[in-house]
Amino acid sequence: MSTPARLTVLAGPTAVGKGTVAAYIKANYPQVWLSVSATTRRPRPGEVHGEHYYFVSDAEFEAMAAAGELLEWAVVHGRAKYGTPRKAVEQALDEGRLALLEIDLQGARQVRTSMPQARFVFLAPPSWDELISRLIGRGTESAQEQRARLHTAEIELAAASEFDAVIVNDDVRRAADELVSLMS
Repeated sequence: MSTPARLTVLAGPTAVGKGTVAAYIKANYPQVWLSVSATTRRPRPGEVHGEHYYFVSDAEFEAMAAAGELLEWAVVHGRAKYGTPRKAVEQALDEGRLALLEIDLQGARQVRTSMPQARFVFLAPPSWDELISRLIGRGTESAQEQRARLHTAEIELAAASEFDAVIVNDDVRRAADELVSLMS
């Protein structure tokens, strides 16, 4: 029997481009399996249930967490819950696939506890000003939500040293190629 594949966890601050890098990998690296998280937040324009996230109610999420069906979960930005369905991750790893989780810092810390053999990669912005520009530029959060996310981002940036590798997202293609290279 072959050794199961090694999980790679990608985390970083809000608006750093985790979703954009993950989407690029999904579109250009079919050998990489990308986990789909469950969340209680409302879909953003263009997001599709089951493709971008599993959009669930608070009650559904609580039931999944209580049943041990989530590899990790957290309340993010003091608002919505996000979590990674455990069974799909374990199945991808058992199949020997290159498996990628794109999650927040709290989730990465939980995965480090439950799967310490995983590879942890921090996606960093080129600068603080660029991070602010990206967050404001996407126009999906209110000014109050932007302030909350930037406060969280300051804390998250300080945690980069907890990770096995840091990739600066100054160019989506380059960052994605570097990540897949680390995974291979």
